[in-house]
Amino acid sequence: MRSSMPYRSLLLLALALSAPLAARPAFAPMDVFALQWAESPAVAPDGRSAIYQRSFFDRQKDQRRSNLWWIDLRSGEQRPLTTGDRNDAGVAWSPDGRRIAFVGSDGGRSQIFVRWLDSGATARLTQLERSPGALVWSPDGKRIAFTQRVSAQTTTLAKDMPRPPSGAKWADPVKVIDTFRFRFDGAGFIEPGYSHVFVVDAEGGAPRQVTRGDFDFSGPLSFSPDGESLYLSANPVEDADHDPIESDLYRVEVATGKLHRLTDRDGPDARPMLSPDGKSLAYVGFDDQRLGYQNSVLSVLDLASGESRALTGSLDRSIEQIGWDGDRGLYFSYDDHGVTRIGWVARRGGKLEQVASDLGGTAMGRPYDGGSFDVASGQVLYTHSTPYRPADLAVVSRGRDPRVLTALNDTLLDGRELGRVETLEWQSSHDGRPVQGWLVYPPGYDPAKRYPLLLEIHGGPFANYGPRFAPEIQMYASKGYLVLYANPRGSTSYGAEFANLIHHNYPGQDFDDLMSGVDAVIARGIVDQDNLFVTGGSGGGTLTAWIVGHTDRFRAAVVAKPVINWYSFVLTADAYGYFSQYWFPGPPWEHAEHYLKRSPISYVGKVSTPTMLITGEADYRTPMSETEQYYQALKLRKIDTALVRIPGASHSINRRPSQMIAQVLNTSGWFEKHRAPAGKQAEATAAR
Repeated sequence: MRSSMPYRSLLLLALALSAPLAARPAFAPMDVFALQWAESPAVAPDGRSAIYQRSFFDRQKDQRRSNLWWIDLRSGEQRPLTTGDRNDAGVAWSPDGRRIAFVGSDGGRSQIFVRWLDSGATARLTQLERSPGALVWSPDGKRIAFTQRVSAQTTTLAKDMPRPPSGAKWADPVKVIDTFRFRFDGAGFIEPGYSHVFVVDAEGGAPRQVTRGDFDFSGPLSFSPDGESLYLSANPVEDADHDPIESDLYRVEVATGKLHRLTDRDGPDARPMLSPDGKSLAYVGFDDQRLGYQNSVLSVLDLASGESRALTGSLDRSIEQIGWDGDRGLYFSYDDHGVTRIGWVARRGGKLEQVASDLGGTAMGRPYDGGSFDVASGQVLYTHSTPYRPADLAVVSRGRDPRVLTALNDTLLDGRELGRVETLEWQSSHDGRPVQGWLVYPPGYDPAKRYPLLLEIHGGPFANYGPRFAPEIQMYASKGYLVLYANPRGSTSYGAEFANLIHHNYPGQDFDDLMSGVDAVIARGIVDQDNLFVTGGSGGGTLTAWIVGHTDRFRAAVVAKPVINWYSFVLTADAYGYFSQYWFPGPPWEHAEHYLKRSPISYVGKVSTPTMLITGEADYRTPMSETEQYYQALKLRKIDTALVRIPGASHSINRRPSQMIAQVLNTSGWFEKHRAPAGKQAEATAAR
């Protein structure tokens, strides 16, 4: 049969089919602005639909934004509820499922909004001076309770300070500080104040303050079945600042604000959640042993007897989120070997069940844990994580496989060649302990070639990396690096004993764990050994500074937002009340030798590696003074160094997308500046 297609067309088609497919481009810096991810799902009371935050980066304003989307949990059909230049979050469903309350902002102060789902009508409920949180409806749907910071009285010493003349431009008034907490990372210097509980009519009106006093009340909040009380967590004692993690569960009478204490152990009892039948409170906490790391245990308090039962005491992992599965039991999340799992346990205890092992995908930067879930009608809606995608939504129930509902980034990332992520394990040279890590290959990887190796170290130090999508790691891989990241001793998700191997011993043998990982990758024969690089942020920055003070094997290093001098850090960091009690045997003036022995500044005299530093100028967790100490010490020693200051950035230096990109590109630029020609190991060593 004769074809009707012209010969020339047939020839072109044959050539096209025989030609190799064009390579997909690698993940690029501007792709960061195209990413979207799901956060904070809230399931409707009937379990048929949900509201979730769809988060993204605003390209024009260089900010994170989040809109609310409705989704049908059977079909996956979805539609936006809010759009545009907004930050909407904190959704709470009304008991009848006809309305939602949420915290919204269109550029001004965050306020409480209510939306009627049948009509789409939305009303702003409040005119608050500060952002609300922990929204919860009363059982009758007539009131909404929430938390809000309330200003406390400030100290004035200069009582006769003259006023400026009319039209004069005097300096801003001085600030007299006499409070324990006076600044916090991400917030800067804070005026005295405390978090308190309020209620507001669900149809609007003036909110009423329920709690009082110079201490904080924390959510989540739960109404009693009759709506006359709220359950919460607090530490209402005079000297609460010197016991920074202590809290207990309380019932507060909504009408009078009277408090009734429900737990009394030494340690935190937090995140209370009332059972649907109103008879029990689930919560997480632990008996405080003053260790650097302590597992939070899921417990249930019987309100009638006042007795608590620990449900996850046999699980050597820390419980994070919890949610009631009707009155049958509880879902909970925990990190295990670098992945975040969802488990289930019966109300009265028993065997723990695993329900899902892919919760996460919301830490937009490096491959940290994260994510959230919600429960209704026996099913869990959660943020689903993979190494190659930010968070989508998935739904799961006991005994069934998860079902992924969204594909928010497939259009973008199907067109990108991402670095392949491979799980590794090796033994530490210190004691033979197994250490887990992940190796990310550069896009277009050729096994016949040798590639520079970049060791990227997580912060915390009590935190974990895992096989999770991470824009920063993918950008490094796109530059042609093999990227190794790991969970050395001190990392969470491997049990309390593994985490506390660095208790009063950090940095320490975690150095050996990391060097053993580098050796394990080199042993594969795929690494250009002339070009080894190292970087890390926060605790990872501290370890990077420690590494260059103990070895010269790396061609160059970038130390991000580090602790350099533990003595000065404890006395300048925002959470100094915690660090001085839990990370050290006592205050620095009583243990100066201990503090300095663990400080990278003590080993700066041994550094020969070109080392750049990068820190946010508004960082109050690891203040800029830490970075400046190391920079100036390196300058005094004539070591090749540079200091990158990120204006306006807090400890979360990747909070704004352009700053995330700037951190990665300045880091890779420093490495390229010091990169040795392949195969020139002898010359590279001599040049150092």
